[in-house]
Amino acid sequence: MSKAKKSEFRPNDYVVYPAHGVGQIVNIEEQEIAGIELELFVISFEKDKMTLRVPTHKATEVGMRSLSSPDVVDQAMKTLRGKAKVKRAMWSRRAQEYEQKINSGDLIAIAEVVRDLHRADDQREQSYSERQLYEAALERLTREVAAVAGGDEVAAAKQVGDVLDLRAA
Repeated sequence: MSKAKKSEFRPNDYVVYPAHGVGQIVNIEEQEIAGIELELFVISFEKDKMTLRVPTHKATEVGMRSLSSPDVVDQAMKTLRGKAKVKRAMWSRRAQEYEQKINSGDLIAIAEVVRDLHRADDQREQSYSERQLYEAALERLTREVAAVAGGDEVAAAKQVGDVLDLRAA
């Protein structure tokens, strides 16, 4: 089983870890933890200055995945163009749902959060917690779009911004 996982992710691959977004596997190392030999993916999240070690046999179980395909990125952009779907539930319930979508690691779900929380200049201002969720979702979306396109986050942010501006117009 661990042999199949080894071939799925390799050093220098970019991967998506649901709770943290896009990171790069810098190494696969063996460590002894509590008397048990474990093989670990060492994932670096440059932007957050964070390193994460994930046991190779648990990688898919925790939701770690390869970057989305360009088709999925296109689908996420279509989702952004759509009309915001704001439920009439209490904010605490909606915030919880948005948080779950962001941490799911699913690019389409993250795009839905960005779409639903995006405010045009002429709309009412966002609350602090709304803005926090929006920025977290936008950052995750932008990072993955950039990684799929080849790494230019500024261009990815402009692409996402243009789609959102078109929708508002």
